Amino acid sequence: MAEMGKGVTAGKLASNVQKRLTRAQEKVLQKLGKADETRDAAFEEMVANFNKQMTEGTKLQKDMKAYLVAVKTMHDASRRLQDCLAEMYEPDWFGKEEMDTLIEEMIEKEMDNNLEDTDTLWLDYHQNIMDKSMTTLDSYLTQFPDIKARIAKRDRKMVDFDSARHHFNSLQKGKKKDEAKIAKQAALLEMAAPSWAQGLISAHQVAQTNLSFNQAEEELGRAQKIFEELNVELQDELPALFDNRVGVYVNAFQSLAGHQEKFHGEMSKLSQNLNDIMTKLEEQRELKKAGTAEAKTGEGAKSEETNHSESASSPPKAVQRPGPPPSRPPPRLTPSQHVGPTEDEVSVPDAHSDSSSTTTTEQSAVTNGSDDKLPPGFLYKVKAIHEYAATDADELELKIGDVVLVLAFDNPDEQDDGWLLGVQESHWLQNKDISVKGVFPENFTQKV
Repeated sequence: MAEMGKGVTAGKLASNVQKRLTRAQEKVLQKLGKADETRDAAFEEMVANFNKQMTEGTKLQKDMKAYLVAVKTMHDASRRLQDCLAEMYEPDWFGKEEMDTLIEEMIEKEMDNNLEDTDTLWLDYHQNIMDKSMTTLDSYLTQFPDIKARIAKRDRKMVDFDSARHHFNSLQKGKKKDEAKIAKQAALLEMAAPSWAQGLISAHQVAQTNLSFNQAEEELGRAQKIFEELNVELQDELPALFDNRVGVYVNAFQSLAGHQEKFHGEMSKLSQNLNDIMTKLEEQRELKKAGTAEAKTGEGAKSEETNHSESASSPPKAVQRPGPPPSRPPPRLTPSQHVGPTEDEVSVPDAHSDSSSTTTTEQSAVTNGSDDKLPPGFLYKVKAIHEYAATDADELELKIGDVVLVLAFDNPDEQDDGWLLGVQESHWLQNKDISVKGVFPENFTQKV
């Protein structure tokens, strides 16, 4: 027998071609309604569940791989961000050594008696997801191709079984017709053949009919056996596989959630350390900024102190260091004019201060808020000892040495803690209006 390829003979090839032709013919007859088809509704539902399960598992595997790629990308981005922070952190900034240690080791933090940096945390996180969640999904999906191939084989064998069944039934129905034909042919032969040959001819025709019938019956038996074996196996495996998906998903996502919790917990500790250093750096910047402003106003403060006599027993004045301005809610509209202060709002002069012309003028202005020389609602004067840059439209810009006339709020509930309302004295003396009044931090000024 001639060879047609490795492991394939001409006879086998012809047999396969014949099977495909027979199956195609059987499917056409079934679609046309000329041949009945073996149907199993329960099995078809199992196959539908299998296809849905395979689609969902494949999508989950794809998304898990995308998540792993994202983790790797975040790791690389985090490393570049740390390198950038180490490069831009200037030597004279607060916490330079702490920052160098944090970035260089980021942090070599003792966890379970082992030193682990952020690179190790990222790598462990990635590897744990790969080993646990990803491996679970990969193993779960490896069984689908084999089962899918067996379902397809089962469908082919079902067509073979239907074809063999229809062939056998057709032979069985035509057997009587064949016997009648044989009897008729025998009658004709009796007239032409010798008597001794008539029996042989009849026996030969009956044997031919029985041989075709027996071969069809054997083929039907073989086709039925192969189909039923595959059918029974799949009916046992498909429901078990479908139920198994719950445990697979639980293990995959439970493992992922556990590793996420551990990773983000450790990373949050490192992030808190970085946040603490940044907070201290900001505090030091404010203190340094305040110290520079005090150095510039030191001589002016000394000359001002000589103009005010104090008793020998009075304690020395503490040096005021402004902190950051008090926090405020969103900016408000500038309050309208106030008719004047109440008696409780009038400030009483210090008993130890001398009766200088400045104090006398201030006291007179306070007790007479309706005087044309002072704005309505005037309370007292303050002097800016630190510069303040306005950040909202309703705030007042301050420069060191500016004198501000403090005004009363129309609605006391609108006043925020640590903030005053006023107008520049120079503007009032020149323009006699308070349209440019605004709020400013009290701790950036002192009373005069």
